[in-house]
This record gives sequence, C-alpha cells and structure tokens, in this order.
Amino acid sequence: MLVLYHAPHSTCSQKVRMVLHEKRVKFDEVRIDLGKKEQLKPDYLKLNPNGVVPTLVDDGVPIVESSVICEYLDEKYPQSPLLPANIVERAHTRAWMHYIEEVAVAAIRVPSFNRAFLYRFSGLDQKQFEAQEVNPRPVRRELFQRMGSPKGFSKTEVDKSLGELSETCRRMDESIARKGPWLMGEQFTLADVLVMPSIDRMADLGLVHVWQDKYPRVGEWYVRLQARPAFKATYFPGSRVSDFLNLEPLYATERD
Repeated sequence: MLVLYHAPHSTCSQKVRMVLHEKRVKFDEVRIDLGKKEQLKPDYLKLNPNGVVPTLVDDGVPIVESSVICEYLDEKYPQSPLLPANIVERAHTRAWMHYIEEVAVAAIRVPSFNRAFLYRFSGLDQKQFEAQEVNPRPVRRELFQRMGSPKGFSKTEVDKSLGELSETCRRMDESIARKGPWLMGEQFTLADVLVMPSIDRMADLGLVHVWQDKYPRVGEWYVRLQARPAFKATYFPGSRVSDFLNLEPLYATERD
C-alpha cells in the first residue's frame, strides 16, 4: 500500500502526485499543514528526518526526496514510462532533472515567499524569526537564512531568482523548438514533471511575463500540460497558493 504524506500547494508534492496520476496508481494520502509546521513534529520526523514534504511510504518503508520518489515510482510501475528507453536520452533527461532541481526549484521559492508566505511571519521580530522559523529546520535553513528577516527577500534576491527562472524558460524554449512537443521530444518525461510546479507557480504568482513574450513555446508547453488528465488530478482546488491566500507585492519595498 502506498501512502503519500504531502501538502496540496507544495511544489515538491505536486510533482510526485503528477507521477502517481500519470501511472494511474492508487494511493492513500495524509495532508501535512505546513503553516502549522506539522512537517517538524516528532512523528513526521521519524518518517522524514529532513522535515519536508513529500514522503512516500510503500508498505511501511518511507521514501524521501521528491525527485527520488518520482524515479522510484517510475521504476516500480513501468506503465506509462517517464524515462526514455535509450540510455543516452535517459542521461539527457537526468541532466535536465538535475538542472531543474538546482536552478528552477530553488528559484521559485523566493517569489513564492514574498508574494504568498510572509503572512506566517507577521508580528515576529528578528530574534523570534530565527528561533521559530530558522533554527528548528533540519533542512531549508539556508533558504530562511538567505531571507535574513521576517520582512522577506530583498529586491536583489528576487531579481536574481527571476533571472534564473527566465534562463530556465530560455532553455525550455530552445529544447522544445529543437525536439518538441515536450522537453525530450515526443515522450513526456520526468524532465517535464519536475519543471511543471515551477512554471505553474509562476503563473499562479502572476509571473507569466517571464516567458510570455520572449519564450512563447513555454506557454504552448504549459497549455499542452494542462490538458493532461494527470495534471487536472494533481491540481485540485486548494492546491495553488492563490486558492487560499491573498497575494502580496513581489518586492518588500512595495508593501504598505
């Protein structure tokens, strides 16, 4: 039996749900409330000592790290394969996956916090912010240290992240133009799955201008993605931050 511990709006959770739905694998779910820090509670840390979501439990055995979970599911359930059969193409797909994890996944967290998640730190002074938000985290501590304060990421940090997301879109546009309709060509792969939450979150945060004019093939890719049944199952009501949060200005200096 598969049990997925996840948060609906978590970008890392979304990619794992996408793979499960692409494979049409049945699973039970336990939703973790990140706002209440349920991912840092002792019972959850026994499953995932990193204190992040998602965690997949397969017959009592926890599997952690979202991209690892995605590959695990692709290996265990060979139907609708999400990695190419050709060894060279498989290596190219994994290179995409590595780039996405290193660049896009990290970059999207910055505008996400500034526009959607700073409400969690409302009323905290610097000492409280460090004690309650930075120090308790087994991982992601560096992200909060980069933020520096409960006021959010600086304009410099935001602009750097937008530049990294723009470069991701440029590479996507180039790959789709050369191969298309997906990043690796005709086959929908884990490269598409892993970059999906970053692109969808950009749309949710009102950042489509990053690709809209310069990289139109990314928009076309996103339209094709949204038409997939697995995508519709992955993004149910409440799985986007704009479904339940009021979005704030991107830059802290623009706040009242």
